[in-house]
Amino acid sequence: MVKHVILWTLKDTLSEEEKMTVKADIKSGLEGLAGQIPGLTEIHVYTEGLASSNADLMLDSTFEDEESLKGYAVHPKHVAVADGKVRPYTATRTCLDYEI
Repeated sequence: MVKHVILWTLKDTLSEEEKMTVKADIKSGLEGLAGQIPGLTEIHVYTEGLASSNADLMLDSTFEDEESLKGYAVHPKHVAVADGKVRPYTATRTCLDYEI
């Protein structure tokens, strides 16, 4: 099994209201990929960090293996969510992939 964890910060140009909408859209878009991509066994997006956090949201996903993760990265449904709901609104992305 492989974990794929991403932390994002949103662009400073977004208002607090826009950030809430963007976070909800990212959550629904990515979690909507469950059951749609081969090898993706679990996917969750967390949008409500504590005040001590320095990221705006987190993706926590699990894949059968590294090949499944590679397939996810280029899968058209994932690319559509990433290009339409994530990349236009995020300023930074930090990723950690590891075996469990």
